[in-house]
Amino acid sequence: MSIFIKTMVIHKLRQLTTEDLLQYAREYDFPINKEEAAEISSYLKKADINPFQSSGRAAMMKELAAITSPEVAKSANELFLQLIRANGVEHLFNS
Repeated sequence: MSIFIKTMVIHKLRQLTTEDLLQYAREYDFPINKEEAAEISSYLKKADINPFQSSGRAAMMKELAAITSPEVAKSANELFLQLIRANGVEHLFNS
């Protein structure tokens, strides 16, 4: 089952559009603009990332910080960790 969930998560990350990211930014109160959302979306489509490994998450957050700001990346990482805990899927993510 965990392979299925991991595949779905990675697929969803790669399918995020600029509009999706702007909607999530409003929902979770992240200060990103349309250009940043487009750049993040483009990165997620092209990058070979594995958010289930700490090194993959670190690479994503480093790129997010470069696109937006270190503060936005830190907040996004904290939200990501909260969502992992809230959904009870900690076991899928290596520290």
